[in-house]
Amino acid sequence: MRILVADDHDLVRDTIAAYFDASDIEEVITVASLDDAVRAAEETGDFDLVLLDYAMPGMNGLEGLARMRAANHDRPVAILSGTASPSVADAALKAGAQGFIPKTLAARSLLTAARFMAAGEVYAPLEFMRGRDDAGSVLTRREMDVLRGICEGKANKEIARDLDLQEVTVKLHVKTLSRKLEARNRTHAAMIARDRGLV
Repeated sequence: MRILVADDHDLVRDTIAAYFDASDIEEVITVASLDDAVRAAEETGDFDLVLLDYAMPGMNGLEGLARMRAANHDRPVAILSGTASPSVADAALKAGAQGFIPKTLAARSLLTAARFMAAGEVYAPLEFMRGRDDAGSVLTRREMDVLRGICEGKANKEIARDLDLQEVTVKLHVKTLSRKLEARNRTHAAMIARDRGLV
């Protein structure tokens, strides 16, 4: 997996790169501006994931997201921010961002999020987005698909086959949706979903 981290703060950039370097990520490139990020994509080829700081030079709000997505040929580009509000995060997701990463996110969660987004899944942390809506609306479309399968009594392997996913990806979705719903296990998640009319 090739990841590009674009942030104008050296410490943030180097810390995130260190997280990825310590894992099994093959290549991590860091740059300090949107122009450098676009140039890196054009010169070295598409990245599996680009993390863009929302407030760095050249971004102009979400205009920078569109520029980067075009340069990366519509492969996953996520917004990284220490200051943006949930409404900005929501706007970024609606504008095509693969995810929204608060800079306060723990290292392990960042790594999981990066793998999810590189695989084409949309990521936004519940704790950050919670102020926006109820739990059902914070579940991603894919998590809702998995939840539906759980409510139908299907095993992870069956859900994976139905959704054309790896079984390990389904397990990750079960784990995250259970956490979001504050469910103890998959049976409890199904009960909560039915109680709230989510499925």
